[in-house]
Amino acid sequence: MEHQSYAYGKNHWALEPDLPSLLNRYWKGWTAHQSELERFGALAGGVAYRIADHVDKEARPVLVMHDLNGQRIDRVRLSPAQEALNRELAAMNRAPYQGGSWHLHFALGYLLADPGLYCIQTITNATLYAIHKYAPQFARWKEELLAGRAFGATWMTEVQGGSDLGANQVRAVPEGAVWRLWGDKYFSSGAGLTDYAIVSARPEGAPAGPKGIALFLVPRLDSQGQLNYRVRRLKDKLATRAVPSGEVEFAGAEAHLIGRAEEGIYYILETLTLSRLANAAGAMGLARKAQLEALFRVQARRAFGKKLEEHPLIRRDLTDLAVRIAGGLALTFRAVAAWDEAWQETPPYSPRYHYARLLAHLAKARTAEHGTYCTQLGMELFGGVGFVEDFAIARLAREALITPIWEGPANVQALDTLEVLFRKGAAEPFLAEFGAKLEAIQSEEARLALARLRHTLDYLQTLSPEEAQWHAKEALRTLADAATVALLYELGSERHARLAALYARRFLAQEEYPAWAMQEEALWRVGLEPTSAA
Repeated sequence: MEHQSYAYGKNHWALEPDLPSLLNRYWKGWTAHQSELERFGALAGGVAYRIADHVDKEARPVLVMHDLNGQRIDRVRLSPAQEALNRELAAMNRAPYQGGSWHLHFALGYLLADPGLYCIQTITNATLYAIHKYAPQFARWKEELLAGRAFGATWMTEVQGGSDLGANQVRAVPEGAVWRLWGDKYFSSGAGLTDYAIVSARPEGAPAGPKGIALFLVPRLDSQGQLNYRVRRLKDKLATRAVPSGEVEFAGAEAHLIGRAEEGIYYILETLTLSRLANAAGAMGLARKAQLEALFRVQARRAFGKKLEEHPLIRRDLTDLAVRIAGGLALTFRAVAAWDEAWQETPPYSPRYHYARLLAHLAKARTAEHGTYCTQLGMELFGGVGFVEDFAIARLAREALITPIWEGPANVQALDTLEVLFRKGAAEPFLAEFGAKLEAIQSEEARLALARLRHTLDYLQTLSPEEAQWHAKEALRTLADAATVALLYELGSERHARLAALYARRFLAQEEYPAWAMQEEALWRVGLEPTSAA
């Protein structure tokens, strides 16, 4: 891969300009983990980067349906390199369940950034989460998952419903100490790899709609050691090929109820919040990798008599990448901090938990937009060869396309944002936090952000429910962007203050970046020596 990637073989932690400042802001004692972050940065920029590319191009998971004796097994065959890496990456999930911090998990997920590899760990993490909080009797399975001897999954999606979980039709029938599941799951990531899945199903007699959905823990093998469900096929996906995704059939599958049946939808939404934060961290990690590829490219390549990076329009695009990535990362880790404070709550939740949900919705939706844009812009900075699969940047652009879709597209995030703002009362603490931050800054850009924030919240409350939905997606962007400006200023460095001002001008005032940024190489240079001004 060293001939197809500029960023391969480099320590991606060592090249990181923003994450240390964010960890310092939100995670006391993070420096005790710096050596771990350094080791993982080398893995992310080295072996993991190479294996992700290898799996995508040469070694996709293959579904093996029968063993040598003709028995149905429905197991995936992986590249041996990916098998070993999956086990090594399992350590990413340990910290929050062993007395540590969610900040470490999401920092490692950001550095890894590959959606396929990270998805395997994310759905395993969601399974761990459900067992840890609501099914402690399965602690033995939890230990297997933490050790990398087993993998988990979250199977919620059905063909007729998609994001509409209330339309789910998989049935759950009690049978003594266990339940039996009947029906199909249409998009099941981890199919053929998973040992223990959390699955949504409607118990017999439960009401229609989302509140009738319960959550179950389903092992691959039943208590008699027999195959518990079948994998119909794997999906042929545009990207994220490292995680096998398929269709799963339940025909009386043995299942274990998690917690209380009537609270199942709340447990599902908790795991979705966790996965949405992972999506945000991964989207920004992909954007950073695209930025690294582009930065080294524009320094190495010459056109019209000088290095690409010396041309004003190239510098404008490099500035755009730096602003979006710093902003999206700041919003993500503020959401992570809120989650770290609230994640152990159980229904009925406090206002603190609903506030964490709000920040997760804002971060998930906005980072997905930034991430896809940044990978495409990085590819554009390569020119025509960026569209050729020989170059790493092409895969990054494909991989990023999933981030707006996974864990609920922008429309779902916008609807959930409305719900948590006004039905759950999160608007007031949101305005209190970010209004105070922006008032304290005393800059023109901060005043702009504060005005847009206040206007958006006030305007939404004047609308009918249908009109509020019509405007919800743009409102989400505005609220996310105003918060981002405040968070960048709060980091306290001159560089981040300049990035905050640029972010406000571009995304809240809808203006082009001011030309003074052309000379500010420190804004966008990552791991490169200074050069002469354009």
